[in-house]
Formats: sequence, structure tokens, C-alpha cells
Amino acid sequence: MGRKRVIDQQAILDAAERVVGREGAANLTIDAVAKEARVTKASVLYDHKSKQALIEAVVERAFERDAAFHAGIEKLIDIPKDRAIKGRILAASAPPPEEFKAVALNLSAALALNEELRSKMQKTQARTIAHIEETSPSPRGALLAYLALEGLKFLEHLDFHQFPREDRNRLLREIHWLVAAQPEEIDLPEVKTS
Repeated sequence: MGRKRVIDQQAILDAAERVVGREGAANLTIDAVAKEARVTKASVLYDHKSKQALIEAVVERAFERDAAFHAGIEKLIDIPKDRAIKGRILAASAPPPEEFKAVALNLSAALALNEELRSKMQKTQARTIAHIEETSPSPRGALLAYLALEGLKFLEHLDFHQFPREDRNRLLREIHWLVAAQPEEIDLPEVKTS
């Protein structure tokens, strides 16, 4: 009778995330993850056959966590109107944890370099945008709010800029204000680039 496998895959992915945060996705190794998780290299390779498969698993888990987190926040909002975008604004009310910034930056680099991962991110964003627009009486205003919110998160998560708490709260209130906006159509002049 064989031994029962008791390796916690979430612990391996947690270890991989920490290695990505410290070393970057490009420098992640199976050995480093095994050492960080305090398991054998064979244990890591059992479920993740390569470095790329391990990085993909970390990214997939990040997508799943993000989707579950936002779905949970949406359930807290009583009024269904604009629930999707208001849930995202509420979810962003706390700045990202410091330890997450390095992971976000390094995983973004992995997404940029891998067409398959980038495609998954594009599909995730398309679903999110469609959900926000479908659940809003002002789809354009909700989309503008989402774009503003993602810009704020981009600056913070990639550690490009941190707003003081008071300024950040004001920005979130103003992003919330955009949700119900009814933008008028304006013809913009065409700009030639060389």
C-alpha cells in the first residue's frame, strides 16, 4: 500500500508567490520554491511540471482570488443598481498590502512576456467590463469609473505612486461620482503621430 500524498498545493503556490515577490518571475526556480515551501523538488514538480506551469498556476490563482473577492464584496451591496462597479470601488477602499506590491509588479512582467497569460488577462478584463456595463443604468459612466479606479490601482499596486490616505479617499469618492455620469458625445480632433 502506497503512502498518501499530503503536500499542500496552496502552500506551494504561497511559496512560489513569495519567491516571485523577492526574485521576480523570470528568476523563479523550482528549487527556490521547494526550499521556500520546505518540500522536495519532486513535490513541486508533481503538480507543476515546469517553471512556466508553476507561474501560470500562481497567476490563475490570483485571477480566481480576485474574482471571488469581488463577488463577495458585491454581495454586501444591498441595491443591485451599479453593484459591480460600486463593489469594485468598495474593494479598493484599502490600499494594497505592502508585500503584495512586489508580487503584483513581477506577475505583471510575467503577463507581459507570456501571450497565453496575457490572453487570460484580456478575457478576464473583457468579462469584468461587460459585467460592469450590464449592471449599470449609466454604462459609460460606470466604465469611466472603472477606468479611473484601475488607473489608481495600477499606480499603487505597481508601486509607482502612493496617495496620502485623505487624497486617496477623495479620489475614491470622485470615482464613485463618475458611476452615474452621462457623458456627452464630443468629436475629438484627429492627432497625427509620426
